Amino acid sequence: MNISRDSDVIEVDDEPQFQYGRKVRSRRVIRNDGTFPGKEIGEVLVNKGDIGYVASIGTFLQQFYIYGVDFYERGYLVGMKARELEAADEQGEKGEAKKEVTGYV
Repeated sequence: MNISRDSDVIEVDDEPQFQYGRKVRSRRVIRNDGTFPGKEIGEVLVNKGDIGYVASIGTFLQQFYIYGVDFYERGYLVGMKARELEAADEQGEKGEAKKEVTGYV
């Protein structure tokens, strides 16, 4: 039996792209696929550009990280894949703060 996957990449072989508390932005509109309680299937949960914070990190199909993102202005906690998110702050790729380099005179 073959498992249908939407990518051959196994994300969980590496560290998560976003860490807890990371400020992120939605890269696309996210609609309810039937897993969000209290909303109709197809109803918009998150708009492109909405800002949220990573509140949890889980996995799906032993392949993808799923980031539970708290979109506080909407009052929703939505599970999203890394490809649906981008960093929305001045931190580095893996969630480390960028270090300011200063010189001594």
